[in-house]
Amino acid sequence: MSRLQTTFARARAENRAAFVAYVCAGDPDFDTSLEVCRALLANGVDVLELGVPFSDPLADGLTNQLAAQRALESGMTAARVFELVQRIREFSQAPIVFYTYYNLVFANGVDAYVRAAKAAGVDGILTLDLPPEEAGEVAAACRTHGVETVFIVAPTTPDERIPVIAGVTTGFIYYVSREGVTGVRDQVAGNIPEAVARIRARARVPMVVGFGIGTRAQVAQVAVHADGVVVGSALVNCVRDNLGDKAKLVAAIAARAADLSAGTKRTG
Repeated sequence: MSRLQTTFARARAENRAAFVAYVCAGDPDFDTSLEVCRALLANGVDVLELGVPFSDPLADGLTNQLAAQRALESGMTAARVFELVQRIREFSQAPIVFYTYYNLVFANGVDAYVRAAKAAGVDGILTLDLPPEEAGEVAAACRTHGVETVFIVAPTTPDERIPVIAGVTTGFIYYVSREGVTGVRDQVAGNIPEAVARIRARARVPMVVGFGIGTRAQVAQVAVHADGVVVGSALVNCVRDNLGDKAKLVAAIAARAADLSAGTKRTG
């Protein structure tokens, strides 16, 4: 089995949801980002979702937009993102999924980009603005190089389109539980149980839920239903709130990850 498949199987065996953590690669700089990733993986994170910094991140709220801006201003490039993955692979074999935009893949040549991602140690690619109907080239490159694909289902996705999405998804389906952009919310969306059941009836791949999840209680609420829970902005805020103090920043994100991870365990 792949690293992603093994991770979801282990989480199921342990009666919990997998903890998927998002941070932007290179935020606020390469060295600090590497330590952030190390801290996350040492404190309960099962799958590391690395945002590839982009100048026009249309699916992201202000928190993640500013993270991408900090990363770009610190000198992050496609090559540096691949280097970051290679450095992570020196101490962890946890699955790494790129959270990216199609322009970044296309501009470098789809096959060449996917090949380089695999060589660096990337397990999966989520291309936010690439609909599955237009994803043939990316899907073919991922099959060729052994990289898994991740696609999104939204609250507005019609039932008949879910099998189309599932048909090109090999890693996991990412259910975006809210319309709009990323960001912390006071409450999780209220329709998650129904949405999960709707998707499960039409797809066999694992399903994770994200957008607007930022506390241990919210993680626990979602973990009852999903195979994995994604937290992003709440972790990125730890970076934002501790800029200029690397030790404090890493300690803060480690503590937040450990707290969130505790919510993934199901009690039933």
